Amino acid sequence: MTQCTFFREGERITGFSVSGHSGYAEAGTDIVCAAISAAVGLAEVTINDVCGAKAKVRVKEQDARITLTLPASCEEEDTIQDVLAGLMVYLVDLRDQYPDYIEVLEV
Repeated sequence: MTQCTFFREGERITGFSVSGHSGYAEAGTDIVCAAISAAVGLAEVTINDVCGAKAKVRVKEQDARITLTLPASCEEEDTIQDVLAGLMVYLVDLRDQYPDYIEVLEV
């Protein structure tokens, strides 16, 4: 199962961590894992490369984990929050379709 955790400070989403393999299918043919990976990649590129947020990104391949942490403040804060909220909504929708393979949490 893939676990997606969003971190909050009040109303502000401060980052996320996504870890594990969904287990829906074998590696290379797992559509759930591919959907999660594509969405997370798009969010990270939008936040850092398009909005210039300079969020800290850590990847631990052995744990199949990516963690993104925003700086204390960002120039494009509203846009970045919209990207993170959109990622969360997408992952929740995916969880609703494949409840045995993805978990979404807010902490």
